[in-house]
Amino acid sequence: MKHLFRDLQLQQIESQLAVWKAAPLAVRPRAGWVRAIRESLGMSASALARRLGISPAGVRKLEGAEASDAITLASLRKLAQALDCELHYALVPRTTLSQQLRERAERVAQARLQPVMHSMALEDQAVHEPISQLQLEFAVKALLDGSRRELW
Repeated sequence: MKHLFRDLQLQQIESQLAVWKAAPLAVRPRAGWVRAIRESLGMSASALARRLGISPAGVRKLEGAEASDAITLASLRKLAQALDCELHYALVPRTTLSQQLRERAERVAQARLQPVMHSMALEDQAVHEPISQLQLEFAVKALLDGSRRELW
């Protein structure tokens, strides 16, 4: 039952991430989104500062932090709210999570089988390629069917 829930969770997350993966996201402006939106609205740093209850220097500091990837999500949420914007946040895997799991399981299985295969080859008991490939597939399947914590 645990495996069914785990697999369902994986499918649901991959489905949610597919929307983000397909989204043609724009490149962040050099000065950051906050400053770009504020300036596009014709809003001064002082006006944004009043909305946030901070000083204009604080706004410039936050804008600089966003531009240099040093801003916190909490600060970004406050800035978005003050600009009447929504903050969208997601980690978008480069490949599917299923593919990541499969590739990781293959690497772990190879690392586990390699010493045994090496010893057998030294003892002139090497297994032919189709058989070693089958052993690898069985090891990968066992890893994917077992606890995923063993993969990491």
